[in-house]
Amino acid sequence: MNNEWLSDARKIPGETMNYIRKIAVHAVVEKGWGPEIVIEIFGLSTSCIYEWLGRYEQGGYDALETRYPPGMKPIITKEMDAWLEKTILSYTPTAFGYDSRLWTCDILAEILKEKFGIDVIGATVNAHLNKLGLTYQKPNYRASEQDPIEVEHFLHDKFPRIQRLAKKMDADIAFEDEAGVYLNMQSGRTWGASGETPEIIATDKRGKFNMLSIVTNGGEMQFSIEEKNVDSDSYIDFLEYLLKGRTRPLILIVDHAPFHKSKKVRDFVRGHRKKIRVYFLPRHTPECNPDEQVWNEVKDKKIGRQPVKDKPDLKRRLISSLRSLQRNTDRIISFYLLPDTKYAL
Repeated sequence: MNNEWLSDARKIPGETMNYIRKIAVHAVVEKGWGPEIVIEIFGLSTSCIYEWLGRYEQGGYDALETRYPPGMKPIITKEMDAWLEKTILSYTPTAFGYDSRLWTCDILAEILKEKFGIDVIGATVNAHLNKLGLTYQKPNYRASEQDPIEVEHFLHDKFPRIQRLAKKMDADIAFEDEAGVYLNMQSGRTWGASGETPEIIATDKRGKFNMLSIVTNGGEMQFSIEEKNVDSDSYIDFLEYLLKGRTRPLILIVDHAPFHKSKKVRDFVRGHRKKIRVYFLPRHTPECNPDEQVWNEVKDKKIGRQPVKDKPDLKRRLISSLRSLQRNTDRIISFYLLPDTKYAL
C-alpha cells in the first residue's frame, strides 16, 4: 500500500479520520494544548483545526464523525464485513499465502485490496473488526500431532463409558497432571516508562521441583511435590497417598507420560483394581485436562511473579500456593467450565 496519506490527509479513510479529529480536539479542549501545536503534530491546516473545534462546540464529539455525501457507500461494505468475520474465524493467513498463523489488520488490508480492490489502512480494518465484536487476543494453541478422530472418540464414546463405570462403582473421577517449577522462572508484565523496558531483579540460580496433582469436578484437589524427576516408584508413592483414607474408588484420567504406562505402575493399578482405575486422555490434548489449569494458576499467576530467593524459598512458596488453591473449591470447579473441559462436568 502506498503512503500518499502521509502528505495528503484527504486520502486517510473516514473511520481513521474520525479518531484523528477527536484526538486533535481533545488535545486542545481538554488537555489545554495550543491549536498551533496540534497543527504541527498532525500536519493540519489552520482552517482545518478551527473547523473541527467549531463542529465540536455545536455537537460535541459526535459532530466530528466523517460526513459522507448522501447515498455514498462506505469503503468497507457489509459484504466485506461478512467476509472479514468468516475469514478470521475460519482460516489463518497461511491459507492466503502468508508465512504467519496470526491475523493482523495490515494483512487483512492487503487481502481486501487484492480481493475487493479497495485501498484501506490497518486502522480502518481495526475499526470494522471492533464493530463486528471481534477482539485482538492471545490464541490457544493445539498440537499439530493431535488426532481429531482419537479426540472425538474420547469425548463422545470413551469418557461417557468412564462416567457410567464411575456411577456403577460409586467412584470419583479425577484428572491428574505433572509439571516442573523452576527457581528462575518468571512470568507476567508490569508498568514502566514508555520506551524503557522495566528491570526486575531476579535470581539466576538453578533448581526445580516436580509437582503432581489431581482435581475433581466437585472441587477436590490433592498434590505432591518431588525434588527428583517423577518415575514409576515416586508415582506409585503418589497413588498410595491418594488412596490413603479414601472411602470411594478413584478413577484417574492421565496423559501419556512414560511412568503412567510403566509395568510397575500397571501392576500396582491391577493389584488395587477395586480402589483405583487409570484411563488415558487422547495424545497431545493438554487443553482437555482440567488439571492443567493448576499449573497455570501456580506457575504463571503466583510463583512466576514472586521474588523467589532460593530453593527452600521456592518450596515454601510452592506449598503455600498449592494449599491456597486447594482451599478454593470454586476456583477448582472453574477449571471444568472452560470450552475444552466442560465435557468432564
